[in-house]
Amino acid sequence: MKNHTNKHMNHEANIEKKHEHHDHHVHMMKDFKKRFWICILITIPVLFLSPTIQNLIGLGDSLRFTGDRLIAFSLSAVIYFYGGWPFLVGTKDDLLSRRPGMMTLIGVAITTAFVYSSAVVMGLPGKTFFWELATLIDVMLIGHFIEMKSVMGASRALEEIIKFMPSDAHRIDSNGNITDLPIEKLMVGDNILVKPGEKIPADGSIIEGETTVDESLLTGESTPVFKKAGDDAIGGSINGEGSITVEVSKTGKDSFLSQVVDMVREAQESKSKTQDLANRAALVLTVLALSLGALTLVLWITLSDQDFAFALERTVTVMVITCPHALGLAIPLVVAVSTSLAAKNGFMIRNRTAFENARNIDTLVFDKTGTLTEGRFGVSDIITFSGKYSESEIVNHAASVETYSEHPIARGIVNSAEKVTSVKNFISHAGKGVEGKLGSKKIEIASPKYLDEKKLTVSDPRIKKLNSQGKTVVYVIIDGQLVGAIALTDIVRNESREAITVLKQMDIECFMLTGDKKEVAQWVSDDLALDGFIAEVLPKDKQDRVREIQKRGKIVAMTGDGVNDAPALAQADVGIAVGAGTDVAIETADIILVRSNPMDVAAVIRLARLTYKKMLQNLIWATGYNVLAIPLAAGVLYKYGIILSPAVGAALMSLSTVIVAINAGFLRIK
Repeated sequence: MKNHTNKHMNHEANIEKKHEHHDHHVHMMKDFKKRFWICILITIPVLFLSPTIQNLIGLGDSLRFTGDRLIAFSLSAVIYFYGGWPFLVGTKDDLLSRRPGMMTLIGVAITTAFVYSSAVVMGLPGKTFFWELATLIDVMLIGHFIEMKSVMGASRALEEIIKFMPSDAHRIDSNGNITDLPIEKLMVGDNILVKPGEKIPADGSIIEGETTVDESLLTGESTPVFKKAGDDAIGGSINGEGSITVEVSKTGKDSFLSQVVDMVREAQESKSKTQDLANRAALVLTVLALSLGALTLVLWITLSDQDFAFALERTVTVMVITCPHALGLAIPLVVAVSTSLAAKNGFMIRNRTAFENARNIDTLVFDKTGTLTEGRFGVSDIITFSGKYSESEIVNHAASVETYSEHPIARGIVNSAEKVTSVKNFISHAGKGVEGKLGSKKIEIASPKYLDEKKLTVSDPRIKKLNSQGKTVVYVIIDGQLVGAIALTDIVRNESREAITVLKQMDIECFMLTGDKKEVAQWVSDDLALDGFIAEVLPKDKQDRVREIQKRGKIVAMTGDGVNDAPALAQADVGIAVGAGTDVAIETADIILVRSNPMDVAAVIRLARLTYKKMLQNLIWATGYNVLAIPLAAGVLYKYGIILSPAVGAALMSLSTVIVAINAGFLRIK
């Protein structure tokens, strides 16, 4: 009991840790947004108090008054300390970890601008950079908010997996009394009652009753599995039409779903994270800014007759210009546009790093049930054994009886019928079939097991072919005579065929991993012309299979919709969940296909490739501006009368930002 309690407490602690991590990201995103709106309001008067802006809009000195510099200084100080605080803290963290990046570049630029401008207000000869400081902080705040909102989606997969379990169980005591209690209080050896349609609360063994169990979301097996006394029951699977008594064999961390939790966590924590392109550019620019800033100061002091104030102004101009607004927006703007474009086209990006990596995908692994197929049974073949009844009559008679059953196979037959007639005396035989009276006729829909019990044999080669394809075959018996058979299978989506064709044209290999039978997988694979498949795969095996492909140097995307796909979705370089799937799969995935359309997988990869090109173009524009601006700001051409003033530098900076924004807006899915 103590061991069980400790396991449960550890499990809850891990879930709580994940929850706190998600809350932290949400808080940071809201904090950036709040700081942005407050700073943007304060920036408005700073802009009007700036001589540069006044001249640009043709106001001259009409807005100048005594003390205007002090007011601009006070407002800018608020923006610097409040709006710039996240970047100052980030700069400190970067320096302590010895990994300078975008935060360092921003921190150095805003600090240099603020300290120098403050010194000018206090009497140092020179010009202030207050409006540049304010707008730089504003743009960086909104840029980081956009980026964080796009990347956030810190996975709630673990919580969703736990939610997949029912909250209560019907425990049967030694006297046969039934008591409802939370599943956390179940112990190994307890007997529990599972009613028709309920989820099985814990792993165990059936000790009484017969039923069919839907395990498709857990194992990938599309056909409901017949269960009787002695068979295993998996917690989280859905009981069919019969009541069963289960003896609990596993609880807490030992259960099937908890093992899935562990696999998801392990894969998520080990997933490599691609370094952001902008951070790499920022690292180069940080070194460049500090080096050129120091070099500019030294050279102007030692090799020219200019005073210290002039040298310092050149240095500050270099430092400020080195951190253009465009670089801060180069990536977030493209991310924002691509995220919006993705949503309009039926898919949502939850993990930006994984989405960017989608451009490199060369191997795509599909789950079968609910992904390549519709996840529901449909009639694929109708066989008549005599000329007495037509194919439509056989289906219509069968559907009339199956209307009273909730079995997935029954629904598949009913959906395929043209006409359904009311029957009487309906009886369901768990695992064997159903029967009813249609007028004077006795109609029986029987499983192969029922035929064996009745000593009825079927040697028709058509049946053997259907069985070899893994299709589910039920037989129609009218007044004791075997008159026909109906074959059902999981329906392949029409979009799947087109998607596989398009993906192959993009030089991407397509495979299928499924928990379904080999015969079923073979039939689907042949129908879609896949490059290969692996069948009868357990959840852990799916994750291992994906890992094996990755070890061969492949960039793997996994597409699925069930709990059984969650570990593989987390393990893959890019996890893609179809929107009609479980919350577990959706929360584990990096990208969600809202329409459950396999064609969207190809669209995702195309958009990822186009997005990456736009990012590179924007970075070239943003950093190319520096190639031109920094030497001029340093005064390289000063002896020719050419020098970049802060105002011209600001104009170039704005132009670069506009170009980056326009270029991002041209992103389209071809």
